[in-house]
Amino acid sequence: MSELTRRSLLASAAAGTVLGSAAATSASSTRGQDSPAPPAESDDERPLAGLKTRFACNIEMWYGKLGFLDRIRAAHEAGFPAVEFWPWRKKPLDDIADLTGELGIEVAQFTAWGFAPGMNDPKNHDRFVDEIEASCEAAKKLRCRKMTIVAGNDQPGMTQREMHDHVIAACKRAAPICEDHGVMMILESMNIRVDHKGHCLYGSEGALRICREVASPMCKINWDLYHMQISEGDLCGHMREGFDQIGYLQLADHPGRREPGTGEIHYPRVLKQAYDLGYRDFVGCECRPTEDKAAVAALVRASAF
Repeated sequence: MSELTRRSLLASAAAGTVLGSAAATSASSTRGQDSPAPPAESDDERPLAGLKTRFACNIEMWYGKLGFLDRIRAAHEAGFPAVEFWPWRKKPLDDIADLTGELGIEVAQFTAWGFAPGMNDPKNHDRFVDEIEASCEAAKKLRCRKMTIVAGNDQPGMTQREMHDHVIAACKRAAPICEDHGVMMILESMNIRVDHKGHCLYGSEGALRICREVASPMCKINWDLYHMQISEGDLCGHMREGFDQIGYLQLADHPGRREPGTGEIHYPRVLKQAYDLGYRDFVGCECRPTEDKAAVAALVRASAF
């Protein structure tokens, strides 16, 4: 090795050490005392760590052979910076909070209100408001900023417009609670062609109308790209038109609801569009992986833009 090359390598190494030290100091200063630093591990060991797109593992659908807490550990080992799950009721919240704090992994979101009873029926609104209050408390325990709500299945004798009006009324009642707690409700629009026949909210148009009429910074859309592809297509165009109301993104490929690269959606292009629009929050991987390691590699490829 020439002396010039040797000096160049030593200078580069020294610069990297200084930059790494500065980044660590900055990260330490911006984390709260209750948010411990994640363990230092290499990207080779944790392939999803440090990607431009920050993926959240849906642990209801991933690592299904493991116990619930072990799924969080597996997600962390793969490099996921966050996890998400369905209803928080009957989950070990204290254990989840302790483990995610220990690992330095976040809870991106969970389900606060599901399909039934529908909030598209006004008789359920008092119960909905009470559950949002309780869910905000659960979110604070988990250091979680967002929670999914679902509109409900079709109500006999009601038009879709009427059902959506009832969803607006329910969310307007709950929004001040979410604003007080600093926890965002994210309203998920489904699809009725494949997964959720008889559901009252699908595609972006209805969800945009609801959230724009609620007009709260704590009531936005859980924009599930899988459901949107089945319901309306033109993923990049619709994201651009509705970006002001996107609170969270989820993905799966179609058909099959599996990881990117197994179906018709070109996720590198779609995720680049989201990034270019300014989206920096987690992207929930609510998909059924064909095989965990292959699915992780597919996510790495999907974020290569």
